[in-house]
Amino acid sequence: MAISLTQQEKQILRTISIPPRPEALVQFSQETKSAEPDIGKITTILQGDVAISAAVLQVVNSAAFRRSREIESLEQAIMILGLKRLIPLVKAVAVKATVETPKSLENFWVEQSDIAQLCSTLCNKLKKPALANHAYMLGLFHTVGIPLLCVHFEDYEEVLDTAKNEGWTKAAAFEFDKYNTSHATIGALLAQQWKLPKPMINVIYYQHDVSGIFQSGELDTISLELLSILKLARHGNFITQNAGTIVSDEEWIAVSDEVIDFVGLSEEELEELYSELESD
Repeated sequence: MAISLTQQEKQILRTISIPPRPEALVQFSQETKSAEPDIGKITTILQGDVAISAAVLQVVNSAAFRRSREIESLEQAIMILGLKRLIPLVKAVAVKATVETPKSLENFWVEQSDIAQLCSTLCNKLKKPALANHAYMLGLFHTVGIPLLCVHFEDYEEVLDTAKNEGWTKAAAFEFDKYNTSHATIGALLAQQWKLPKPMINVIYYQHDVSGIFQSGELDTISLELLSILKLARHGNFITQNAGTIVSDEEWIAVSDEVIDFVGLSEEELEELYSELESD
């Protein structure tokens, strides 16, 4: 799948600054792709970027990567997690450390981190552990276009207000009508530039084009699995954030039937799943 851009989007993108991959991430990617990756060299590369190394340790000691004892060093993290699990994690935290976040989004990364942890936990609950690390990366990365557009457009808070009051299904339509582009497109372009896996780029790009997406043939099976996990995690986060209120999750309502059918859960089983997540 290629990201499709309108002429108006191409003009807008000439003025939006999409940050390049941090040098530490470039070197890290190169070393992990070598025939025999040097763990000592990888550790040195990551330690050279304080923001990335600190974020990695914070995440591996979070609930999503729960361990019997705290991991105190990058060497420990690499040895315990292994490179296969570490690679998506490093890419995820690098975006958090790199993208400028305006004051109006001061809690933005906290919420994305919560969603990322839910993505990882859901993969394990649904017996899809092989997807857990990439799902975590997707959870942290999928809305990266929001701070980029928030910095570029002074009135972008109107989109955020719409999302808060009416859900992202309506907010995404409002966003495109207002700016002739979307945070999904911007996020997918950044993911593409940062050489994220294709299924992840696909999900970021299509994250709000959910009507019929599970039957459209636009996404492969892995992409649909990641999309379903993301939607379940976003709804789970919504439930937590709005506990005790009567606010409805319009975004979830628009896609819930397709997600539930795809993951093969009944309504009762889904309620039990969310109850388990709340008690964990």
